[in-house]
Amino acid sequence: MTIVINMRDGLDERKIKVAGRLIIEGKLVAFPTETVYGLGADALNEKAVRRIFEAKGRPADNPLIVHIAEFDDLKKLAREIPEEAKILAEKFWPGPLTLVLPKRDEVPLVTTGGLDTVAVRMPAHPIALALIRASTPIAAPSANISGKPSPTLAEHVVDDFYGRIEAIIDGGPTWVGVESTVIDLSSERPTLLRPGGLPLEEIEKVIGTVEIHPAVKGKAVDLARAPGMKYRHYSPNAPVIVVEGPREKVREKIEELVAEYRSKGYRVGVMATEEFEADEFFYLGKTVEDVARNLFRALRELDRRGVDVIIAEGVEERGLGLAVMNRLRKASGYRIIRA
Repeated sequence: MTIVINMRDGLDERKIKVAGRLIIEGKLVAFPTETVYGLGADALNEKAVRRIFEAKGRPADNPLIVHIAEFDDLKKLAREIPEEAKILAEKFWPGPLTLVLPKRDEVPLVTTGGLDTVAVRMPAHPIALALIRASTPIAAPSANISGKPSPTLAEHVVDDFYGRIEAIIDGGPTWVGVESTVIDLSSERPTLLRPGGLPLEEIEKVIGTVEIHPAVKGKAVDLARAPGMKYRHYSPNAPVIVVEGPREKVREKIEELVAEYRSKGYRVGVMATEEFEADEFFYLGKTVEDVARNLFRALRELDRRGVDVIIAEGVEERGLGLAVMNRLRKASGYRIIRA
């Protein structure tokens, strides 16, 4: 039995206490963050964390992110906290930034995917922060079946997990729409492991040049040091094709592809920042912030409408565009057409 806890109208401390008690008891609770919905369990309870992997069908070597509500909580999780971590936390926490640091022995290896590092962030959502304060540091990957598009509405979580977890907190739509940016501070030089809701340019203004891990651009890796690096992610049931290039050429190529697939009897869905004639169309919005916010919802919605193929417009890889393109390329399995 799954209880859906309605907090669309704002934080309810009584309901938070109920959800916090579930976390303390080793249960699974899905909750909203500013990025996407997370599937949470007590990060230090090995048995509870294993249930996350079982519920999601997530590979055991794919590490989880631990969510905290106070900077002092970081000292309970990380063996070392370098100066860059303190600077970034002061500037960007709460917010969509995850820091990878050497872990303390108290953090179970199941939480870290067997690694000697732990990924930690402080979410910028009042419900998430209140839930952590009412319980404990919470390990929480995105609240979706492994490999599928991440959830940005409680309805998405219900679709994937109703009847399989103890509770879902409905806090309305998330407002960033892509997961957190992950920076590895456990090695010699800061390294971007996953682009996300905090643009890389903003981070580099604070700590200088950050290396970009080859996995960000699609290179296969044997070891996942952060979520989203190794395995298939963000994919709807319908195959996705991403069209990249100059805007006017992209439009021409999308129209060409729509005509080609429809001539073969396919139901075609298009997701783009301007309108297209297709069997189904999802408007992503005008700005890259709009696109990020609507990206996963578009993939899920076009699947729901029963399309056979999804054609997605690419965006420029600046600011949030780097995260958007990372997610789109992974969702497509790198089916990319350059216009």
